[in-house]
Amino acid sequence: MNVTPESIQPEDIRRAHQDMAHAIIRTPSVFSPAFSKMLGADIWLKLENQQITSSFKPRGAFTRISALSPDERKRGVITMSAGNHAQAVAYHAHQMGMPAVIVMPSQTPFAKVSRTRAWGAEIILEGRNLNECEGVVQSVIDARGMTLIHPYNDELVMTGQGSVGIEMLEDTPDLDTLIIPIGGGGLISGIAIIAKAINPKIRIIGVEAELWPTMTDMVAGETIRGGGETLAEGIAVKKPGALTAPVVRELVDEILLVSEDMIEQAVGALVEQQRLVVEGAGSAGMAAMMQYPDKFKGRKCGVVLCGGNIDARLLSAVLTRNMARDGRIARLRIDITDEPGMLAGISTAISSCRANIVEIFHQRMFQDVPPKLAKIDAVIETRGGDHLDEIIAALKDKGFAVKILSETAN
Repeated sequence: MNVTPESIQPEDIRRAHQDMAHAIIRTPSVFSPAFSKMLGADIWLKLENQQITSSFKPRGAFTRISALSPDERKRGVITMSAGNHAQAVAYHAHQMGMPAVIVMPSQTPFAKVSRTRAWGAEIILEGRNLNECEGVVQSVIDARGMTLIHPYNDELVMTGQGSVGIEMLEDTPDLDTLIIPIGGGGLISGIAIIAKAINPKIRIIGVEAELWPTMTDMVAGETIRGGGETLAEGIAVKKPGALTAPVVRELVDEILLVSEDMIEQAVGALVEQQRLVVEGAGSAGMAAMMQYPDKFKGRKCGVVLCGGNIDARLLSAVLTRNMARDGRIARLRIDITDEPGMLAGISTAISSCRANIVEIFHQRMFQDVPPKLAKIDAVIETRGGDHLDEIIAALKDKGFAVKILSETAN
């Protein structure tokens, strides 16, 4: 039976928030001068990336696990998760002394797998997304009698997640817009119920990745689409919760779809502008503000940064790509005659503009390069697009032919 907003009452969320006080971190909501100036809105960031296990998930997991009977605790818990819910369940199961099995999609980032295993959980890697894990979960339940702690399609999980909304509106009572990522819908459902009870006029904006618009389709009654590799794998849900969709349909004012490019830019901007490490799914709310700034101008916005579990190598790649996108790192191909002094001339031209050479390669083996000629590939660090133009002009002034290479150029 589908849940309605009336089946989870605001007092249930308030009670859950009180009960979890000893078991979770009351994360801060911080004002962001940089993003506020950039986007023309007053922006507060809810730092759930600094929660226990670096996501909001311990809230709902604690509320659900706390309701288990002694016999259920003895048999243990199981869930399927791309990582954040997995870590939350593993953490609370460890704290309460019960066994836990976590079924994770096979492509889950290594950092999330290792952190989950560190809490003593048994890990099973299976499938390409959360929904493909369900068959394995059911087989383990049948064999061991474990209790499923669903990532989102559970009233108690939704109730626990709603505590995020209580804290946001206690810290900043005059917020008029909340921007919340959507995967299965547990977080936005819980927040919407309590936020609308506190302020019926508040706007609730959900955010999905363009590649996975599953809640958008579900609440519209359309065929559910979704597929493809996304940086926001934490909200790449094949089918949202049957319990969460009715709440989203009734209480969420709008769902915005964000591009992969914008999610990537948001991850980088949060590091560079706010010194915050936030994963792709956690950055979706900020990506929406960056992609649709006109929807938020002049508003007082609370953005939930719902997770910070991003693989270090992936974060490094994102930051490098963002620097390349705005010209702070560039790869130049420079045609030269293959004779002494050419490299010195290139170095002199670049250094005269006070730019830094990161890497440099000679290319002599291309079939289209005559034997007496060569190409130099130089990776340089600049202050931005205008500085890059200055460097290219300096090289051309010395007689070099120069072009900017894309990341896929040969």
